[in-house]
Amino acid sequence: MVNRVVVGAHYGLRDWLIQRISAAVMTVYSMSLAVYLLMLPRLDYDVWTGLFFSLPVRTFTLLFLMCLFYHAWIGIRGIVMDYIKSASVRLAIHVLVILASLLYSIWSVQILWGF
Repeated sequence: MVNRVVVGAHYGLRDWLIQRISAAVMTVYSMSLAVYLLMLPRLDYDVWTGLFFSLPVRTFTLLFLMCLFYHAWIGIRGIVMDYIKSASVRLAIHVLVILASLLYSIWSVQILWGF
């Protein structure tokens, strides 16, 4: 009989799919922004603020950032689960990463919508 030690929650396919979808969203955003900026004859403060004054651009930017934070969380969680054996250190790292992601999310909303 094989003794199987279960470690972690085994998110597997769901995390793999979320990382691929978030990577696709980030790629589309990056390519769209790059094409837009390359097609501009000049780029100055007025053009940049005008771009981010648009609600669809702000919304797509926030979606990009949320995908980035969640994508990073899945990657960091996987690394920590694989390489950090101490449960207390693992918990501390998870808590710090979650808090940082939440603070960055709030800060992103404040920057994009000026609250």
